[in-house]
Amino acid sequence: MSMRLLDFTTLDTNQLTLVLSWRNHPKIREWMLHQNEISMEEHLQFVESLKRRVDRRYFLVQREGKNIGVIDFMDITEKSAELGLYANPQMRGVGETLMRTLIDYAFVTLKVKTLIATVFVDNERAKYLYEKFDFVETNRTAYEKREMIRMELYQ
Repeated sequence: MSMRLLDFTTLDTNQLTLVLSWRNHPKIREWMLHQNEISMEEHLQFVESLKRRVDRRYFLVQREGKNIGVIDFMDITEKSAELGLYANPQMRGVGETLMRTLIDYAFVTLKVKTLIATVFVDNERAKYLYEKFDFVETNRTAYEKREMIRMELYQ
């Protein structure tokens, strides 16, 4: 299976527009920490800021030439990174592929020892996916009256 990771900082206008439309899709936005719609201007400023950051990496993931989702890494250190991922809202069944790609990049390329996921307690699909890949719950917190679970995967 041919997988490609396209760094957000190298995406063309069509790809940037596509990624933004996914991020603003109601079914994706409802599970984001910041659920507001993002304007194209804000999106472009964010992507531009990534060029100066070593602690963040965002990728458009392609499988067999098809855009299947986004994976990202935040707060990257020598020891750990926090992850994010979302699938193309027009596709089903790509979560495991995105997760395998994310884990491989984190442990092989970034060489971190711990991956951290934060998920709303009512996001059953995400929780199930993380548990399927052996993430374990390490903490619970509240964010704007919603309970969140911190889950970790160790190499």
